[in-house]
Amino acid sequence: MRTTISKQFRWEMGHRLPFHNGLCKNIHGHSYEAHVILSGEPDAQGMVMDYFDMKLLIQKKIDELDHAFLCDTSDTVVRSFLEAHSMKTVLVAFPTTAENIARMLLEHVISQLPVGHRVDAVRVRVFETEKTYAEVESVL
Repeated sequence: MRTTISKQFRWEMGHRLPFHNGLCKNIHGHSYEAHVILSGEPDAQGMVMDYFDMKLLIQKKIDELDHAFLCDTSDTVVRSFLEAHSMKTVLVAFPTTAENIARMLLEHVISQLPVGHRVDAVRVRVFETEKTYAEVESVL
């Protein structure tokens, strides 16, 4: 019977959306939460994946993002400032929207799945606030 499991992760991170016409064009941050959701057929013991192994899929990426500034490489104004002041920065080649962050995490999780895994679908839900989230899914 196809089964779905989920694990939550939290981190603090700054960003900005320089193209935005509202307040999000300013430097600001969020207490992010991600739900990594895996679906597939359980093994003989009834597990799709051990939760510890699930944590290993993404924890290093979460640690990289925690208390960093996520900066689009095209944002030369903020990028120059961050580099000049040796700030913890993660450079990405996309606008730092919740949708794109969810996609980045989804691609990371898929790339870390072990050979012979039982997962047939991966979803990642990224909460930017407690009431707003973006979700992406890939069927494997």
